[in-house]
Amino acid sequence: MYNKKLIPCAKKLRKQMTKQEKQLWYDFLVSYPIRFQRQKTIDNFIADFYCFRAKLIIEIDGSQHYNDAEILYDKQRTEILNAYHLEVLRFSNYDIDSNFTGVCTLIDNKIKERLCKDSTS
Repeated sequence: MYNKKLIPCAKKLRKQMTKQEKQLWYDFLVSYPIRFQRQKTIDNFIADFYCFRAKLIIEIDGSQHYNDAEILYDKQRTEILNAYHLEVLRFSNYDIDSNFTGVCTLIDNKIKERLCKDSTS
């Protein structure tokens, strides 16, 4: 379910996280009671953060994601990941900078929702 050729790039990205990725990782996800992985290779993509148990991907988007070509690419990428029964949550750098607590609450609620849904299936 992943392209092994992306592993070196994923390792490099782990060492070069953006300020917003670092904040989300070190101030929330690293100590979250359910394990997250950073820069996880899935299919031909590298997800910023991935929770296997909840089948949840979290993406932190910088300004480069807001032009027409990137919007289309992200939409197609999300559709492919959804086909694996993964949900993608996207936040902008601005979301992290201006409403970090709200972002964390939304992530927590989404994980609980997905875990609850899985246990009732």
